[in-house]
Amino acid sequence: MNTEKNCWWFIVAEGQILLQPQGDFIPYGNLDDLSLDEALVSEKVELGHYQSSPCYLVEFKTQIDVGFGEYSDLRTLLGTVDDRLFDIAGRAFQISLFYKTHQFCGQCGEKMQAIDWEIAMQCQHCKHRCYPRVSPCIIVGIRKEKQILLALHRRHQKSNNQVYTVLAGFTEAGETLEHCVEREVYEESGIKITNIEYVTSQPWPFPHSLMMGFTADYLSGDIKIDPRELSSATWYDVDNLPALPVEGTLARKLINQMISQCV
Repeated sequence: MNTEKNCWWFIVAEGQILLQPQGDFIPYGNLDDLSLDEALVSEKVELGHYQSSPCYLVEFKTQIDVGFGEYSDLRTLLGTVDDRLFDIAGRAFQISLFYKTHQFCGQCGEKMQAIDWEIAMQCQHCKHRCYPRVSPCIIVGIRKEKQILLALHRRHQKSNNQVYTVLAGFTEAGETLEHCVEREVYEESGIKITNIEYVTSQPWPFPHSLMMGFTADYLSGDIKIDPRELSSATWYDVDNLPALPVEGTLARKLINQMISQCV
């Protein structure tokens, strides 16, 4: 009998995560309680702790039926579980992607091997070591009196998901976050902003971003969108808003904060 203490099991296969239909959705318990074969989780990776219990990533090559739960898209957890639990699930996906994309050394081309005391891959030939990639990016909500600038991004239009959201973009080399905010806003919408204020951050595992959230006030200029990024962008009154991002996203947190400030 397996006497290992209760753990959270983040079971990933073919780009999806195994979820239970009740509770916190992430499987929780010891291996016997969950009827998990110990051989299936022999190569588990520790992700940290949640509510004082260890969290483990377990990856299957195919979506094995373990007798409970169904495999689902990671986005289904947004706004349905505690933010910290979602962040750990996102960490599981990012680490899974890291191991898949760092099988060979980017410096000499030889085979890489996982380090057993930290999450890293090291070349057996030149000893070059790699860690999970994190891509910094900004996301910013912009106010104009009692209006908010919201845009329909091309990726949302293509997926027939008509969600209107705030502006965002990746930080470039040698750039401060504040400069990135100003540049991205001007490039995507043609306006200039002022009173840039940091709000909070959110790990965003699609696939490996760290989003830094800001708010700002409109300063000058007329909206002129970058058609490569946006389908439209408009000032919306806070009491007449279009379809917004789901709760749990940083975009929605920024929008909610601006609404409360405008009311």
